[in-house]
Amino acid sequence: MRTIETILSEVKKAKKNANIDMIKRAFAMAENAHEGQKRKSGDPYLLHPLEVAYILANKNMDEESIVAGLLHDIVEDTDIPLKSIEKEFGKEVSEIVDGLTKLSKISFQAKDVRQNESFRKMLLAMSKDIRVIIIKLVDRLHNMRTLDHMSSNRQQAISQETLDIYAPIAHRLGISWIKTELENLAFKYLHPEAYEKLRKNIQKSEKENTRYVQKVLEVIEDRMNENKLSCEVTGRYKHLFSIFRKMEMRNLDFEQITDLIAFRIMVDTIPQCYEALGYIHSIWKPVPGKFKDYIALPKENMYQSLHTAVIGPDGSRIEVQIRTHKMHKFAEEGVAAHWAYKTGDSFSQEELEQLNWIKRMLELQEDLPDSHEFIESVKIDLYSDEVFVFTPRGEVIELPKGSTPIDFAYRIHTEVGHHCKGARVNEKMVPLRHQLRNGDIVDIITDPNMLPSKDWLNFVKTSKAKSKIRSVLRQEQRDTGKLIGQEILDRELRKIDLSITKITDNGTLKKILDHLKLGHIDELFLGLGYGKIELSHFLPLLHDEKETNESIISKISSTLPSIRKTSTSPILVGGKENILIRFGKCCDPLPGDPIIGFVTRGKGVTVHKNDCVRLLDMDPERKIDVDWAQKDTITRIVKIKVISRDTPGILAEISKIISKGGSNIASATCSTTQDQMALNIFEISIQNAEQLRLLMGSIEHLDGIISVERTKSNA
Repeated sequence: MRTIETILSEVKKAKKNANIDMIKRAFAMAENAHEGQKRKSGDPYLLHPLEVAYILANKNMDEESIVAGLLHDIVEDTDIPLKSIEKEFGKEVSEIVDGLTKLSKISFQAKDVRQNESFRKMLLAMSKDIRVIIIKLVDRLHNMRTLDHMSSNRQQAISQETLDIYAPIAHRLGISWIKTELENLAFKYLHPEAYEKLRKNIQKSEKENTRYVQKVLEVIEDRMNENKLSCEVTGRYKHLFSIFRKMEMRNLDFEQITDLIAFRIMVDTIPQCYEALGYIHSIWKPVPGKFKDYIALPKENMYQSLHTAVIGPDGSRIEVQIRTHKMHKFAEEGVAAHWAYKTGDSFSQEELEQLNWIKRMLELQEDLPDSHEFIESVKIDLYSDEVFVFTPRGEVIELPKGSTPIDFAYRIHTEVGHHCKGARVNEKMVPLRHQLRNGDIVDIITDPNMLPSKDWLNFVKTSKAKSKIRSVLRQEQRDTGKLIGQEILDRELRKIDLSITKITDNGTLKKILDHLKLGHIDELFLGLGYGKIELSHFLPLLHDEKETNESIISKISSTLPSIRKTSTSPILVGGKENILIRFGKCCDPLPGDPIIGFVTRGKGVTVHKNDCVRLLDMDPERKIDVDWAQKDTITRIVKIKVISRDTPGILAEISKIISKGGSNIASATCSTTQDQMALNIFEISIQNAEQLRLLMGSIEHLDGIISVERTKSNA
């Protein structure tokens, strides 16, 4: 078991004047708070915060981080409140601990929602102090190291979450040593057989390739020495998960992987990086298309290095990375290097740029109140490969692979995205769904009258673009709801010789809003438009206050039947009656058909059959539940087309079947063709879909009938 002495020893190695007393006090609080608590393994719970603190101390993190590491589970798992931590250790430590505390006391509907909310909280806390996520990554690392005592299902679930969220975050922050170990540990539990087989293959390969690695190292060192270029050269096997992922993606066996080993050259300056690259290419032939210059164009986490692949000794392909010593330190420790004991508290420019992606993530939470949608947007940004494009002024913009001009526009500014009308790429007009490529110069054409289209959601790539587009569409949906509600209220007011202006002027509107506990007329419109408020809730208030109760009751009684009689169709919208509806001409549903409704601008709710082909074009955010109100008494006019031979009496036979089937003919048109065929169009009253099916089946069985089909109505 790790002890406080081993932690203090690591701290003293890095900083002689460290605040040892604060760390000791934090240990005493953690020891007292976790007394008697056990882990799944049966070990004292205190072992976990001690290990977290030790890893932080070993990586030269500051005293506040180590103290927070010791205390990170106290608020969640013990009775000690956050105020006690702030009183004892200051606001800085308490804010870090608060950012790490899970939302265990808040009740969420599902476990994944709770995890998403916890993750959201961590990201928000990061805006104040990035140490929150660094400590959380170390916390997850130790939990992954001690996962053996969990059930198999828990091992798999935790490992998948680690692979989905925490390892990519470590990568984004440039902390490669955490990212690598998290991936390998997750791989071990998610694919135990593949992990063990690959581990043994690597061990065997290492023994066989020791001489090969040494030979390559000697060749590189000799060439660098010949040219008096001081450098450090190492050769290492790629980590297990990266090899496994490559085998899976390319469907390769282990024996087919030709670049298991990566060689790294570290020099003092950037010019020396390019000098070393020239020497490597003079020794071995480079593989076309495999050179990457991450020095001139750093990755979004500010990783910098030159990558090349060459055909090395014995015709084997080898990868070579070339970087400065400073780049190497940054590649290993990333943003965590800022808190290694050093002078000065401000971030370097590289560290500030490295955190840009976090700022973009934080912007999302303003537009995505739903935590599940938020977490999915974060995943989009975590996993996407990059493409580098340029503004007309030559500024480099990094976007996920597959991004479009719309994504580019929103990256420039939200308003540029909202009003994007077109785009020129390399001085040529392109469609807005055009996928950008490395080196493209993108110029956005805007129009102040242009607004986002829901079709954009089908091809935009970045989470920012998706969230901003959805935000505008939601507002449009609210506007539509208001229009529907206003139309419903205006229609009913006209029936009793009133208007919205009149009830506003005479004070009745205020009484209605007070009665319904609403703050603004827009809320009334929305409630009516979406069926959440019924007219019967406030209809008596629409009448003149001077009228007697008897006259009010009389007018209500006469009005409500009128509403029911003039309803366009007895459909319940969200369980409510009297909502303005229309039937989709594309499918013209019948009573008994499974149906679904969509709010339509200016037309109330449009009702479609569940299997209508037009549903694919509908905005799912405008969907609303609808049902038939009185399925046994509803009749609808349906148009059917009957093609038959032009024989005497066939029209009478068709009419007889329609009558026997319990339906009436509202209208009929008949015509003949030159080839002795008859085209008959009937408009008939139908109570439900089953009645129509039986009736059409009976007509089909008549002699001389060619086809019977239902056609779209004109209504």
